[in-house]
Amino acid sequence: MSAAATTWDPNQAIWRPAVNPWIIALTVTLATFMEVLDTSIANVALPHIAGSLSAGQDESTWVLTSYLVSNAIVLPLSGWASSVFGRKRFYMFCVALFTISSFMCGLAPNLGVLILCRILQGAGGGGLQPSEQAILADTFPPAKRGMAFAVYGMAVVMAPAIGPTLGGWITDNYSWRWIFYINVPIGIISLLLTARLIEDPPYLKTLNKSQHGMDYFGLGLLAVGLGSLQVILDKGERDDWFGSHLILSLTIVCVACLVAVVFWELHHKNPIIDLRLFKDRSFAVGNTLMFVLGISLYGTTVLLPLYMQTLMGYSAEQAGFALTPGALVIMVCMPIVGFLLTKVDARKLLVFGMLMLSFSLFHMTNFDLQVDYRTLVMARVIQSLGLAFLFVPINTTAYAYLPREKNNAASGLINLSRNIGGSVGISFVATMLDRRAQVHQVTLAAHAAATNPQFQAAVQGATRTFETHGSSPTHATQQAYAMLSYGLQQQASLLSYIDNFRILGWAVLCMIPFIFLIRKPKPGGPMAVH
Repeated sequence: MSAAATTWDPNQAIWRPAVNPWIIALTVTLATFMEVLDTSIANVALPHIAGSLSAGQDESTWVLTSYLVSNAIVLPLSGWASSVFGRKRFYMFCVALFTISSFMCGLAPNLGVLILCRILQGAGGGGLQPSEQAILADTFPPAKRGMAFAVYGMAVVMAPAIGPTLGGWITDNYSWRWIFYINVPIGIISLLLTARLIEDPPYLKTLNKSQHGMDYFGLGLLAVGLGSLQVILDKGERDDWFGSHLILSLTIVCVACLVAVVFWELHHKNPIIDLRLFKDRSFAVGNTLMFVLGISLYGTTVLLPLYMQTLMGYSAEQAGFALTPGALVIMVCMPIVGFLLTKVDARKLLVFGMLMLSFSLFHMTNFDLQVDYRTLVMARVIQSLGLAFLFVPINTTAYAYLPREKNNAASGLINLSRNIGGSVGISFVATMLDRRAQVHQVTLAAHAAATNPQFQAAVQGATRTFETHGSSPTHATQQAYAMLSYGLQQQASLLSYIDNFRILGWAVLCMIPFIFLIRKPKPGGPMAVH
């Protein structure tokens, strides 16, 4: 990719938008925040949706899965679509499709219609994030790109954190339908601002004329492969993974399609996804780091509220508010990180962020059943500090040495890495919670035997306590065993959470050596000439 530094047109390199770049950044961030919010805002509303539409709890999860599947399919296609149809036109189409389908979701009379509308909503949303990143990469010079990505990063990282809290509040106080209706006015505002303020750069207009042909076979392979992967990750734990014929069949289809699409796209003249971008090691490492970032972000966003509700007895609203200070930390820190990128080697910021993120996860392994609310909040704050020092540098270094005309394709792939990482993270922690809890329960139950003097002493002490409160000796003994059994299950569940935090911590820590494979950027100036 070093050739990218010498093959550039000076007239294109000095192009600048007609309006203030920061106005453009805020305009495109508006729609992206709305889209990312919808990946998590519906989670807490599922029981209400199922009850309202007379559907089973398991059936209602397709409201989430259908969105993720269509979103994942469109993400890598956005680069090709932007090049063929024009980025502004494609972006506005995605905003319009997302807005209209959101309104239709709110009106859905039954589950089937809601799932169909969520598929359309996910398809529209899938083109927003990559298009925004490409717009920012073209709008801002490399020296200021870090600050631009910081604004974008605040939206992408904060939205999943506040989504469950906002969704729960709307559902409790109004109706689940309003979690979709709120997208409509934001979408309309975004469309009006985009039409007025955003324009395609000259190089992209030239590139459009040279594009021809449609890789239908590659598109089909990609759609089936990514769609199967998302269903596997979403349904695998509930269906006992490979114990289910459906999951096993989808796994075979997924592997076959994704392997085939790699070979096909590498040899196609006009590929749907440009896998040759991974020849640039900075871009390849950036995608890997973004994948792990997605696992950590989405995995812990599931773990912490569950831990607080199931083991600590907090309400859903209290659990959601525990994540809010972390979101505020990200909001404050990301502009600072964007500024530091102009002064400090991005790799140093990445190492610091990875260390902070892994430290926060290892710190969570010290949680117990008596941990206070402040400790839980502070653990999330520390984690958010690490996330703030990762998102912007990863994006900035990934784009650093790519030719400008590859920005669209690159943005689709790096967003796909984060979203797939998020799906893997959610599926992984759900599976680990269930499996490790069973292992720990068996281990702890082995000590709860009649031959164990400590266990017998605990039973006798609990029995006497219940007897002093009026229970008969027989009933008191039964209550004592029930109480100790419940305590054993609680301890087993706690240990499974700790296992999750520890594994995620090691996964993050193991990424640090890969950071040094990234090519050294130039502090205070452009990292590459585009």
